[in-house]
Amino acid sequence: MVHAYILIQTEVGKAAAVAAEISGIPGVATAEDVTGPYDVIVRAEADTVDQLGHLVVARIQNVEGITRTLTCPVVHL
Repeated sequence: MVHAYILIQTEVGKAAAVAAEISGIPGVATAEDVTGPYDVIVRAEADTVDQLGHLVVARIQNVEGITRTLTCPVVHL
């Protein structure tokens, strides 16, 4: 199982709506609106890195109101 944090910037005033919509996408464990340089932080999981990439590109980045994403895969050192 591959886990990642996805840091999301949204249009002004859209963070809560973006987090709510993303939380309903399969593979998303949590989606919370936050303060700071990013507006929403998502914890996602998939069976493979390719599936994680598909989740981000095909599903999450298509949510209206998102302007930028940064995907941070979890590593176990």
